[in-house]
Amino acid sequence: MGDDKQNVGESDRSRVSGSERYEVRYFAEKHGITMEQAGELIGKHDNDRETLDRAAEQLEGG
Repeated sequence: MGDDKQNVGESDRSRVSGSERYEVRYFAEKHGITMEQAGELIGKHDNDRETLDRAAEQLEGG
């Protein structure tokens, strides 16, 4: 389903939408992880970008 073009409020940059493939892909590419790993992190840590960034950094270093 596409975005509601009538809803023109500000985007919430503090969240990663696991249901939006392009957001998961961007997050994965940003951290050098697979989309599967990104999806698993979102499932485990919900969608708070700060928490997800920290978790992804641990994957990168580990």
